[in-house]
Amino acid sequence: MKNFADKLIQAIQKKGNPICVGLDPRMAQMPECVKKDSPAETFLEFNKGIIDAVADLVPVVKPQIAFYEQYGSEGYLAFEKTCEYAQSKGLIVIADAKRNDIGSTAEGYAQAFLGGFAVKADAVTVTPYLGYDGVKPFVEVCKKSDKGIFVLVKTSNKSSCELQDCDVSIPDGNMKVYELMGHYVESWGANEVGESGYSSIGAVVGATFPDQAKVLRKIMPQTIFLVPGYGAQGGAAEDVKPCFNKDGLGAIINSSRGIIFAYESSDYGPDGYQDAARDAVSKMARELSDVIGK
Repeated sequence: MKNFADKLIQAIQKKGNPICVGLDPRMAQMPECVKKDSPAETFLEFNKGIIDAVADLVPVVKPQIAFYEQYGSEGYLAFEKTCEYAQSKGLIVIADAKRNDIGSTAEGYAQAFLGGFAVKADAVTVTPYLGYDGVKPFVEVCKKSDKGIFVLVKTSNKSSCELQDCDVSIPDGNMKVYELMGHYVESWGANEVGESGYSSIGAVVGATFPDQAKVLRKIMPQTIFLVPGYGAQGGAAEDVKPCFNKDGLGAIINSSRGIIFAYESSDYGPDGYQDAARDAVSKMARELSDVIGK
């Protein structure tokens, strides 16, 4: 059985790019052609259209659970069905849920997203600031399966510096909180490295902080970075270059609004949202190809 990292690297190499499409639907931006009786049904119809449009081009999709949970049980069902549909099309699914707790509660979250009891995701995002107690239950599931996690290390939001860039004292001097977290993540995943040379314990590192990403890549050479912040949040291809290793691997780059709502800034119009999304993916792939490995 391949571990998660091996499965992900294989998918990236097969598709020829490291693009992750964020499935973050908003009712105000839903084209009329996909609208159904409820927001949840509308989101599922829209997501299926996006997935159909890009499944042969990208290796990964990442639905952010908050956009679905706000509509209650029907919204959560749409989230589950989105994950299942994406996998049926051969895509790897990262559930962007940023879960964290300790003990049996963390075990419950790990089973919910990675154990196959509810959401059939391939990986889930995890918040680490309760310490290893809050991460270990997820790691334990990864050890026994082909599942993975992405631990928040340096996030793409502007105010992340308020905590993540603070200095902390260590025996040999000082380092930033995000650097310390990077060392933790690298150590947590050290025993989960697959044949690809990468670990199933990944890290979230924002595209909007390229200097910090460069530091973190040195700290975590065997860690796959999930990189949000590309496109609408201001991250560009040159900004994500430090997230990759010299082998041109080691990162997946997420774009959400820039792909799924590409029709808003194209000539296709709402009815052509699928064609617009496909074109946006192709454009992003060319941009990344120009910088990766150089």
